[in-house]
Amino acid sequence: MARNGSSPNEVIYRHTFLVRLTHWVNALTIFVLIGTGLNIFNAHPQLYWGQAGNSADRPVVAIHAMNTAHGIRGVTTIGSVHFDTTGWLGWSRMHGQWIGRAWPSWITIPSFVDLADARHWHFFFAWVLAANGLVYLLWSLSIRHVQRDLWPTLGDLKSIPRSVLDHVKLKHPTGEAAKRYNVLQRLAYLGLILLVIGMVSTGLTLSPGFNAFAPWLLDLFGGRQSARTLHFAFAFSIIAFIVVHLVEVVLAGPINEVWSMISGRYRVPREHG
Repeated sequence: MARNGSSPNEVIYRHTFLVRLTHWVNALTIFVLIGTGLNIFNAHPQLYWGQAGNSADRPVVAIHAMNTAHGIRGVTTIGSVHFDTTGWLGWSRMHGQWIGRAWPSWITIPSFVDLADARHWHFFFAWVLAANGLVYLLWSLSIRHVQRDLWPTLGDLKSIPRSVLDHVKLKHPTGEAAKRYNVLQRLAYLGLILLVIGMVSTGLTLSPGFNAFAPWLLDLFGGRQSARTLHFAFAFSIIAFIVVHLVEVVLAGPINEVWSMISGRYRVPREHG
């Protein structure tokens, strides 16, 4: 029984089984794809723009170890700007020894440098992600989940400044407002769908076998090396989304939020006052 005569929180069925299933499959596959992708990157830790790229070309992004007056340092280069990332990127400790590798062992799958296994795992989980995402998208369109719950209305777009201000104040929706996605959530989830589509498309562009089937992808993304650079840009944008998403889950109430994605049932926060 609720105290002081207040009514207990309302519990609603917020997430269907298919939404929950595809969410957790996505979580697993993206985790593996990030780890294996960084291992693959370690085999040639430079990104270029155009059709071809090698050590003689100027990279857009590079992570490497460099001999300096202060000893070997890890250096990350973005365009013409250089950052000392010793201990994190380029030059880090592994099993008590300093080694030169772009991404440290604790973040790659497998932890040691293994291009062959990393590629095998990466390609397998990439197809799992693509199939899982296609199932979610087709199902969501068929029941109008995207149109009803994700596509923002004109009123939603007008409320963007207010929603941004509420998030800055760490003020989360309560009562009836908590039963639907706010405009920032809608835009973020739609953006995530586009990022996954972009990541899968650029990944397919990197496959010589798929190029024979769809050679126009190379022209669309400006060449194989451009597609590789965009592939990592999409991937890191997804990582940024995940970080913000997890922070919001913690701020909104992690137990209620996580349990709703496990059971489907969500306890609606009561309105204040």
